[in-house]
Amino acid sequence: MIIRHLIIFAIFLIIYKSSPRLLDIPRPAGEGQGEGGNITFVPVLKRIFNIIRLSLNGEEQDYTIGSIRRAVFLLAIPMILELSLESVFALVDMFFVGKLGQNAIATVGLTESVITLIYSIAIGLSTAATAIVARRIGEKNPEAAAHAGAQSLIICLIVTVFISAAGTFFAGNILSLMGANPDVVKDGAIFTRIMFGGSLAIMLLFLINGIFRGAGDAAIAMRSLWIASIINIILCPIFIHLFGLKGAAIATVIGRSSGVIYQSYRLFNGKGILKFKRHHFKIDMPIITSVINIGWPATLQFMIGSGSWIALTRLVAQTGGTAASAGYQIAIRNVVFFILPAWGLSNAAATLVGQNLGAKQIERAKKSAMLTAKYNAIFMSFVMILFLFFAEPIVRFFSYDEAIIHYGVQSLQIFGSGFIFYGIAMVMTQALNGAGDTRTPTIINFVCFWIFQIPFAYFLSKGLDMKATGAFIATPIAETTIAILALYYFRKGKWMKLKV
Repeated sequence: MIIRHLIIFAIFLIIYKSSPRLLDIPRPAGEGQGEGGNITFVPVLKRIFNIIRLSLNGEEQDYTIGSIRRAVFLLAIPMILELSLESVFALVDMFFVGKLGQNAIATVGLTESVITLIYSIAIGLSTAATAIVARRIGEKNPEAAAHAGAQSLIICLIVTVFISAAGTFFAGNILSLMGANPDVVKDGAIFTRIMFGGSLAIMLLFLINGIFRGAGDAAIAMRSLWIASIINIILCPIFIHLFGLKGAAIATVIGRSSGVIYQSYRLFNGKGILKFKRHHFKIDMPIITSVINIGWPATLQFMIGSGSWIALTRLVAQTGGTAASAGYQIAIRNVVFFILPAWGLSNAAATLVGQNLGAKQIERAKKSAMLTAKYNAIFMSFVMILFLFFAEPIVRFFSYDEAIIHYGVQSLQIFGSGFIFYGIAMVMTQALNGAGDTRTPTIINFVCFWIFQIPFAYFLSKGLDMKATGAFIATPIAETTIAILALYYFRKGKWMKLKV
């Protein structure tokens, strides 16, 4: 409850500080003004609630004109709410699975760390779809936007067949490769098999939401993830009670599939700016090539980050044992809980940059990204304070094991120390991605994660015998470096000249 209130307070404060210029709505003379023309509190509240209501209604908006602050919040509010509930999705699984013991926690954590590779492919395709759809919408060509989105779905379906087959067949081997002990492999292989079998739901949920975000339909993307998350929250405790650990996987797949069904309905029968028709799915190799050219660096970009996470997860398991691994997984879930809302704000920057470049509003695209980075840094500063001072009660909510709590608290505090830089890095990389420049963030990720973070983590953990703590320390240092480099390359401005 306290955590939720802090999130709401942080978002409210950002909106409140910016609210005098959020809505370009004329006001009668003297309305909302105190002595000396100062804006009074009550009318400001009305304006805040007006923009929240407008953002959640899902009405068609033109984000290439008018107030940039208004555009940021109209997009960001549903995106933040969308990914906030997705983060609850992850925490619900960990909360109920945590009651099944260390092996169950380790299974879920190790499986999720590998499934992030699927997320990487899904996010990569989603990034490409967002960039291309946003450009076409900015050019006022929704027919071409729908056609590009349909071509990305064709790629998604082909890729998912191979992923699902490999993951389902090699589930036990995947856990063993991640350093799980024989008991974890024996008990958890079925969980891993079901999760990989449901890969299509993951891929489509991310990709279609990317299409909606590129079109500026952030409210629809929010609703689809809310449907998926709420169904999972309802089914998870029931299925775990009936089927044990595999019940958590079944509930997750059903929840995500429900979200995809809603997305598909809105794509083919909705009244939004995008309307998919049968002829959009006729294979168009130039468009598919364009999606792949933008998507593969984006996929590699997130795969590099995910691969780094997997390497650190394995290092923690090797140097700290099962307790350290379980504590680390609890900490990571909480990090994700707060990063996903910030990522939602970052997605607003990607949409604004893409649409404004399509409309030839280059300076507006730049200002949109910088303003969003400022808001994200403010939000993440609240999260940093929370993690530094309230790590122990957060971790104790998920486990009663003192060894797990020790490692969970330590990792949460260390990760939290760099959260302001995480916020800046997310916006800058997403702004570059939204412009179609997916290669620059990919190179930055490779250098910072694989050339620097992983060797540094091994040096601290094994060379200096800091064990799991060394892996924890390497993370905020690497993320800070990413923020600095991404901001530098964004300011250089090569992304402004890209054709998508």
